[in-house]
Amino acid sequence: MNTSPDSFSRRVISYLLWCIPVSVVFFTVYPLMNAYTAGRASLYSLWFPAELHIPFVPGFIWVYCSFYLIILMPVLFLPRREHRQLALTFIVMTLLGGVIFFLFPAQLGFVRQVPESPLYQTMYTTLFALDHPHNLVPSLHVAWSCAAVLAVIRHTGRGLTLFFLLWLVLIVLSVLLVHQHHVADVVTGLLLAVTVTYMMRKY
Repeated sequence: MNTSPDSFSRRVISYLLWCIPVSVVFFTVYPLMNAYTAGRASLYSLWFPAELHIPFVPGFIWVYCSFYLIILMPVLFLPRREHRQLALTFIVMTLLGGVIFFLFPAQLGFVRQVPESPLYQTMYTTLFALDHPHNLVPSLHVAWSCAAVLAVIRHTGRGLTLFFLLWLVLIVLSVLLVHQHHVADVVTGLLLAVTVTYMMRKY
């Protein structure tokens, strides 16, 4: 058994422990703001009419769901000393996102569609049940993915760096192609991730 100070098992335990406060913050802020905004009378339409012509591509739900895998990638590459920094990055992004969700309650411009395929019906019905279309700007789906990639590529060579950046690009495209977000949500999500990551590294 590997008992070195930064063995894989120790990294996994460390990462999972830091996931606890991150999860507490996320599962408090995100659903609370979604539920609160759902009852507000005045909502912002933070999208351009041309965006409504973006096609709906049901198959991109797989890329969309790969978010849950990409945020686990840091455990493979980050030393334990960087887990706290990334956890704080996730927490700060979520709190800032919650403030923006409160100040700019938004509504989705797309009409949500459930595909006819039984498999996709289940996936999209579950997604729509869990994620009401109000926590839009910024997209935390994009922000968290970007923050994870920015952390990982500090420890990868050129080939893996390109792989993770391509994966991030596909996730960004997926939030548009499954009609979960608009362009402004994506841009602000990326800006949030880059800004908070930079702040946390200075901190």
